Amino acid sequence: MSALPSLARAVSMALVLMASSADAEALRRFALVAGNDEGGAGTRPLRFARDDARKMHALLQRLGGVAPADAKLLLNEDARDFLAALSELEQRARAARERGERTALFVYYSGHAKDGALRLGETRLAFDDLKRRLADAPSDIRIAILDSCRSGAMTRTKGARRAPAFDIESGAGRDARGLVILTSSAADEDSQESDALAGSYFSHHLTSGLLGDADRSGDGRVTLFEAYSHAYARTVADTAASTAGPQHPTFSYDLAGNGDLVLTDLRASSGGLVVPGAAPGGTYYFVDPGGLVVAELDKAADVERRVALAPGTYRVKRRLPDRLRIGEVEVRRGQQAVLQESRLQDAPFSDDPVKGALPSGGGGAWWTVGLSGGVQSYFDAPTRDALFLSVGMVGAEAQLHDYFRRDWVWGVDAATGSRRAVLMLPSLSGPAYRYAMTSVGTTLTSEWPLGRVAPFLGARVAWLHMRRDFEDAAFPDQTFAMFSPGVVAGVRWNPLSRLHLTARARAHYLLYNVDAQRSLGFWELGALVTYQP
Repeated sequence: MSALPSLARAVSMALVLMASSADAEALRRFALVAGNDEGGAGTRPLRFARDDARKMHALLQRLGGVAPADAKLLLNEDARDFLAALSELEQRARAARERGERTALFVYYSGHAKDGALRLGETRLAFDDLKRRLADAPSDIRIAILDSCRSGAMTRTKGARRAPAFDIESGAGRDARGLVILTSSAADEDSQESDALAGSYFSHHLTSGLLGDADRSGDGRVTLFEAYSHAYARTVADTAASTAGPQHPTFSYDLAGNGDLVLTDLRASSGGLVVPGAAPGGTYYFVDPGGLVVAELDKAADVERRVALAPGTYRVKRRLPDRLRIGEVEVRRGQQAVLQESRLQDAPFSDDPVKGALPSGGGGAWWTVGLSGGVQSYFDAPTRDALFLSVGMVGAEAQLHDYFRRDWVWGVDAATGSRRAVLMLPSLSGPAYRYAMTSVGTTLTSEWPLGRVAPFLGARVAWLHMRRDFEDAAFPDQTFAMFSPGVVAGVRWNPLSRLHLTARARAHYLLYNVDAQRSLGFWELGALVTYQP
């Protein structure tokens, strides 16, 4: 498209130098990253806005020079929370400037927009108000990236202009100050999500570019010029054949100074993956264990490329004219992995029905299986002393993630436990018996992922079977069984890409009606270790 070369020249000539020269003044970077799947009345929930925000938040801290204390992540928060977080970062930036530091403020939003405003749930934040707020923010450089429908209205309001035609001078941006706004679509276009990419087209290609695909110069740094040009071209190409039509990212700026802005420094990560020059040219896709395409790499023949993947195990795929070439690579913390073409295997296209997605069914759903252990006890003291004893439980579980809805987990479980006891009778010493408890249940929970930690809350229905087997034949064995509803809450932690550790609590209701109508409740505390195949 003819607009892209002029766009590239304009951005390149107008942006200031953050880190591209050794003598450039250090820049303190602040970041507000927000993702909201809900847009209130008249909108359909998005699937991947929060995921896009999580990826950007993690990437800016790992490669973008933003300290964890200077980064704010908001998920499904409203406009008041957004402005409150922005105020906090503005105060910190103002304090840093008073100490003589130069500062940059990065604002990223993924979610709904309509009628000239961001729509954060049932609240609104007008484009004009946000633009004025960013223009007045107490930072030397302000960068806003909006991934939402019709967000191009932000760049066609008064004040947008083209860059003056002058050459880039390395290191000339020490006294630069200004505002850059990038949007995912034009003012009359919808921004589109992709099930295959498990994210929006624009944010996916932007983050993939920041991980290394946009580093066309090969210097190990991705500038805003490189990242935006890459995201623009790939977004237009991927949406050209969609039912909604092609999506055209836009930009505006108001800067004094020149240079090019480094967004991510791939050299800041000692790990990552190298695709050697000897590897064939083409587009490589890197898919995480959850089936999400985390990065792409367009490699030319005889050119070494690097992608700054986070530690973990990835599936690598390259599409050939008549087949796929698939394999796995493990990226370890602090170590640089090298992709070995000889370890990739050929597979038919039927193994990859859509670009980048693993054949997992349900559009990104994934399974975990594991073992559990815990303790069960009734709230009522006489019940747990003489009727249904407190007992340790061991079991097995399987969980299906993201099938019904993003961040929903459906699970099935079975557990059993037993202990030996003596029946207490009023007039004589009772016989010994073995108490056994078996539970088979199904659970539906909703998670709130926060990096590697995900709190969850949900409901459970279980079938319970309790039995007492007496050692004295004069006493008949006793059984009792029924369905029991309950609630479950806990937290899941992912220390490794495929290993999950869960701590949880359950509370259940049971109606006992053998000798009298008794409403009983019991609790369970347990731990679960699961593995994602």
